[in-house]
Amino acid sequence: MRILIANDDGVLAPGIKALHGALADYADCVVVAPAEDRSGASSALSLDRPLRPFTLENGYIGVNGTPTDCVHLGLNALFEDSIDMVVSGINLGANLGDDVLYSGTVAAALEGRFLSRTAMAFSLTGRQSDNLPTAAHFARQMVEAHDQLDLPPRTVLNVNVPNLPLEHIKGVRLTRLGHRARAAKPVKWVDPRGKEGYWISVAGDAEDGGEGTDFHAIMQGFVSVTPLRVDKTMYEVFDHLENWLDGLV
Repeated sequence: MRILIANDDGVLAPGIKALHGALADYADCVVVAPAEDRSGASSALSLDRPLRPFTLENGYIGVNGTPTDCVHLGLNALFEDSIDMVVSGINLGANLGDDVLYSGTVAAALEGRFLSRTAMAFSLTGRQSDNLPTAAHFARQMVEAHDQLDLPPRTVLNVNVPNLPLEHIKGVRLTRLGHRARAAKPVKWVDPRGKEGYWISVAGDAEDGGEGTDFHAIMQGFVSVTPLRVDKTMYEVFDHLENWLDGLV
């Protein structure tokens, strides 16, 4: 079995090293990740320049592109037809609720949706690396048990791990995505030459974070596992929209 490991924090990030270390004795693991931090890149593909992979001394492959570029290149060029599963992470920082719309970590896993084995994205909810072994522990458990899954094609598991030592984790919960409030306004900034710019500000707090959501599980000390699907079609509004469209024609 061969696993493609990617992330959005960059090929030198401690999280990808921890993930590779957790899985290396379970499967043949290859790492293809952005040359630099590409957090928030979502599912962007680089179409305006060629991708130039390079190999580090540890065998990891860096790419001058996005997380999706890395997985796309790994699956379709570098390791064509030999990858069985895509695992992304371990991200330093949560990917909860609406975060999945922007997350490069989740996007990397989504790019592995065509494979027969369910792709997984792992995030540690803190920005420091102290508790990476906790997230690595659950990544190993879940990947090792992946052959027991019987999920629809193109399902991706989004896994968030509380920023706690392993002995403080209360368990694992199946969750739905919560929702954040609107983000804070961009912060205006002026450079030394007087030119104005803006920094994207912090994400909004949990607006829908009640029981059953990924936000709630993390706050209670549980690992959150949310199944994601690529098909975003809202089938439940078809009847209403058909009537609405009939009135327009």
